[in-house]
Amino acid sequence: MNPLAPQAEQIEEKLGYLFSNKELLFQALTHRSYVNEHREVGIAHNERLEFLGDSVLGLVVADYLFHRLPEHPEGQLSQLRSRLVEAASCAKYFQKLDLGPHMLLGRGEQMNEGRNKTSIAADAFEAVVGAVFIDGGFVSAKSFLICHIEEEIAETIGAPPRNFKAELQDYTQKKHQAAPIYRVTSESGPDHAKQFHLVVYVQDKEAGTGVGRTKKEAEQRAAFDALSKLEVQ
Repeated sequence: MNPLAPQAEQIEEKLGYLFSNKELLFQALTHRSYVNEHREVGIAHNERLEFLGDSVLGLVVADYLFHRLPEHPEGQLSQLRSRLVEAASCAKYFQKLDLGPHMLLGRGEQMNEGRNKTSIAADAFEAVVGAVFIDGGFVSAKSFLICHIEEEIAETIGAPPRNFKAELQDYTQKKHQAAPIYRVTSESGPDHAKQFHLVVYVQDKEAGTGVGRTKKEAEQRAAFDALSKLEVQ
């Protein structure tokens, strides 16, 4: 059994994403130093996933900036994208998700406080993005990223975060003359760290899902998921 298997549910709650293939999640949080010390276990490290996640992150951020800042020239968009995908920013996203305690590191890296190293945290965040992309496709990766780093993007570009719930409401009212319906399907975790699992329905059909620490946060994520699937920018 992978050492991270008992922690899978806790990690997925932090991510707000449920993996179909849990091995991808475990690999994303496994550093090369751990693999070098446990070759007999046959665990893969996260460097290939980090390579893929780096490209996915860049594309999602570029797409967001392109649609959010229609008047900005290419040069300014490139500068903003660089700031949002640099190692320091990725390490910040990783720390925000509180994934450090779940990283598998070799003894040397643990002694050198590897969990706090910018490079290790940044690479692990990109690896998680790559894992979500392989497991759920581009829409899932985009939803995951925007839900977790949209506040940082908005702060960097000097614009307020989008209200995805309001956007979905406006879309459904114009197209179907009806409002979306949000329903909590389950709750998990202790009272001090509860997670709400929620589904949004459009015309009585499941349109998106979301997980959050509050019902409001879960609704925003479900609305974004629905907008992405409906291909509404």
